[in-house]
Amino acid sequence: MDKLEFKGTWNEVKGKAKQAYADLTDDDLLYEEGKADETLGKIQNKTGKTRDEVVDWIKGL
Repeated sequence: MDKLEFKGTWNEVKGKAKQAYADLTDDDLLYEEGKADETLGKIQNKTGKTRDEVVDWIKGL
């Protein structure tokens, strides 16, 4: 599994994610260093996608 790098552009990614899925909140998209898995899990729960689908989707934003 390829590691997802959130650095630098996370605010931009967060905005696009919220536009695509209105159910995602700031709390769901709160990213803290070392807690990428937790953030991805929250996104998975709201979108119904697998971890790999979420990673691919975020990379495509």
